[in-house]
Amino acid sequence: MARITWRANSAQSLVSRCRLRWSYMKHCWHSLTFNAHMNASYASDVCMTPIFWFVDNYTHCLGPFFVVGVAALTTAVVSIAYWIGLPFWWNKSQLATVLLLIVGNWLLLNVVFHYVMAVITPAGCPPEGVSLVEAVSVCKKCIAPKPPRTHHCSVCNRCILKMDHHCPWLNNCVGYGNHRYFFLYMLYTTIGCLFLIMFGLEIGHKYLWLDHGDNWTETEPLEGQPVKFNLSGHIIPVTHPHEYDDILLPPAIHNLPTPVVDAETASAGRRHALWFMAFTNVAVVIALGSLCTWHAKLVTRGETSVEAHINEAERKRLLQQNRVYINPYNFGAKKNWKIFLGLVRGRQFWRTVLLPSWHKPEGTGLSFHTVHDAPSPDEWP
Repeated sequence: MARITWRANSAQSLVSRCRLRWSYMKHCWHSLTFNAHMNASYASDVCMTPIFWFVDNYTHCLGPFFVVGVAALTTAVVSIAYWIGLPFWWNKSQLATVLLLIVGNWLLLNVVFHYVMAVITPAGCPPEGVSLVEAVSVCKKCIAPKPPRTHHCSVCNRCILKMDHHCPWLNNCVGYGNHRYFFLYMLYTTIGCLFLIMFGLEIGHKYLWLDHGDNWTETEPLEGQPVKFNLSGHIIPVTHPHEYDDILLPPAIHNLPTPVVDAETASAGRRHALWFMAFTNVAVVIALGSLCTWHAKLVTRGETSVEAHINEAERKRLLQQNRVYINPYNFGAKKNWKIFLGLVRGRQFWRTVLLPSWHKPEGTGLSFHTVHDAPSPDEWP
C-alpha cells in the first residue's frame, strides 16, 4: 500500500509541475505579444500586409499597361460611336447629327485633355531645403521635413504634396499639382458615357432587338411548281436543278467573285460592337461615377482621401472628450469648390472648367490657408 500511495503522490506532483510550466509559457507568450492597441482594424491590417507589399512593389510596373488600356478602350468606344452612331443619326436628322457631333467632340476633347494632363503633370513633392518652420512633422521614410497635408507614397517612394492617393490608371500620384485634372477627367468621362448611352438606346433597340425579327423563316413548305424568269421576262418551269442556268444567266455572272463579307456577317459584327459599347459604358458609369461622387463629397468638405480618414479618427477621438473637431481647410462648400477649381483671381467658369485650362493651383503646396488665419478666397488678389 505504501508503494502505491507513493506513486500516486508522484503522479499528482508531475501533473502540477506540468500545469505550472504551461501557465508560465502562456504568461511569457502573452507578455511578449501584448498590444494595448489591438483591435479588429489592426488585425485586418496585419492580414492584408502581403497585399500591401505586392501593391507597393508592383503597382509602378503595371501602371504603363493601365494607361495603354485606358487609351485603347477610349479609342475603341469612340471608333464604334463614329462607325455606327454617325450614319444612323445622319440618316435620321442631319441637324441633330451636327449638334451631337459638337457636344460629343467637346466631351471627347475634355476627356483626352484632362487625362493626358493628369498623367504627365507631377503631383508635386517637397523641394530640398524645406525648413522646420514650414514643416509640421518629419517623414519617417524620407527622413525629411514634411509640410502640411503632405504624405508619403509607398509606390512612388517619396512624399507628395496634398496627397490624395496613388492612381494606377494614371501611373501617377494624385496630389497638389494634378488633382483638378484627375477629377475633371472622371467627371467628363462619366458624362460622356451617359451621353453615349442616352443617344445609343435607339440604335441598340434597332440593331440588338429588331434585327432578330427581320430574318423571315419558312414554317411550312411551299406548294406548287418552282419557276424561273429568263432575260425576256417569260416564266420557265423548273423540273431539274440548274437545267436552265445557261439560258437564265449571262456567262459573265457565273464568273463574278464571291463577296468576302456578306450582310449577315456585317450585322453580327455590328451587334457585337454594340454589346461591347453597352457593357463598357454602363460599367464606366457605375464605377467611375461612384468614384467621382465620392471625390465630389471630399472636395465639398475641403479634404483629400487621406485626410478623410485622419479627420474621421480625430472626430471620434475628440468626441470622447466632448469636443468638436473642425477641419481647418474647410471654408464651406462654395469656397472649397472655387479653390479646388481655381476660380479665383478673376477666372471664369466657362473658360476654366467648361474648356481645357492649364492654370496651376494656388500657392506653392508647402503651406495652405486655414479657417483660422486665411482671408476669404473672394478677397485674394
